[in-house]
Amino acid sequence: MIKPYKTVIVDDHPIVSEGLQVLFSQSKEVEIIRSFKTGAALLDYGSLGKVDIILLDIFLPDINGIDLCLKIKKSYPKIIILAMSSQSERSIVLQMIKNGANGYLLKSASLDEFKSCIHKAIEGELAFSNEVKGIVQKTNIHDLKAIPRLTRREKEILLLLADGKSTQEISDALFLSYLTVQTHRRNLLSKCQVKNVAELLKFAKENAL
Repeated sequence: MIKPYKTVIVDDHPIVSEGLQVLFSQSKEVEIIRSFKTGAALLDYGSLGKVDIILLDIFLPDINGIDLCLKIKKSYPKIIILAMSSQSERSIVLQMIKNGANGYLLKSASLDEFKSCIHKAIEGELAFSNEVKGIVQKTNIHDLKAIPRLTRREKEILLLLADGKSTQEISDALFLSYLTVQTHRRNLLSKCQVKNVAELLKFAKENAL
């Protein structure tokens, strides 16, 4: 008898993790062994290396699933990671795949879609729920541009910009010179290939930065 694939759920919404556990409770192929609400809790899990499949939410309280996926794949490249989200932005889907995800499902997908995607991922295929398939099929060269990696300082400044802080206010908050903050702002605009802060914040939101 083939052993079921040891699967963990990473999602901070109990209704999602509990619902998936109920959905797969009778499955012979998938065994839900644990669920976690944060990325840190998953990374602290002592048996992570023995996990076969991770159903990973994109938006977690402590880290976004895009970065977490990359971190897991660097340490455990054989783990199958299927992203789950209510968001279907093409850029997020593509970045997850670039970071090693084996597939991407919308949380609104049916149980049959979840089962089908898991089976495809086990067989080595990229797996997408039906609605995501249509998004991926429309991919063009522009969409394949890598989402930039931001430094810790750039992320701090981005968060403060999102809070509506001015350059001087950011300078005061982070104990940096006005010129240094200006330089970081220019670098952010350049990295994200946008013209102004409004476009930068829109880009950051769409790409889970």
